[in-house]
Amino acid sequence: MSAVPQPKLTPAEYLAMERLAERKSEYFAGEVFAMAGASREHNLVVGNVLSTLRQQLRGRRCEVYPSDMRVKVSATGLYTYPDVVALCGEPEFEDDEPDTLLNPTLVVEVLSESTEAYDRGAKSAHYRRLESLEEYVLVAQSLCRVEHYLRQPDGAWTLREYDDLQAILSLPAVRCELPLAEIYDKVEFPPTPS
Repeated sequence: MSAVPQPKLTPAEYLAMERLAERKSEYFAGEVFAMAGASREHNLVVGNVLSTLRQQLRGRRCEVYPSDMRVKVSATGLYTYPDVVALCGEPEFEDDEPDTLLNPTLVVEVLSESTEAYDRGAKSAHYRRLESLEEYVLVAQSLCRVEHYLRQPDGAWTLREYDDLQAILSLPAVRCELPLAEIYDKVEFPPTPS
């Protein structure tokens, strides 16, 4: 038996469906992809990053959102839900519903075994097509490792890696700092094999 191909959805059909759905799904090229649940460590890291950024952005023309803010990469047509997204300036939305952001300044993804390859590869390539995006941060959840990608004035991206809990990640685009000790607060790393 062969599988029956599913009809392709338009972006408008996806948004109409997604706005009524109980669970989040990504959308690309007419296809909808259900998102998996997150581990305790993943949720701790997301909460720590979100709360640290929110505190530092208080009183400024900047906003930070958790993973319920959908982001559209207009250049490629991807609709996705970053773990944390921030912007400084006026938010731009796809339509009259303020639930699909078009102009993030910073995207943070927390890596899990099931998403790491996608977050580093195809999803990263989509994000880099966002004209507004200046910083992309990947945070491991099972060990102390943060990767910070920063867009340079010529459009090239540079990478800086952090693996020390005493380190402080500087985010110049949103003028914030993320101490790794705060990112990993209450996160217990599994023992490393000897």
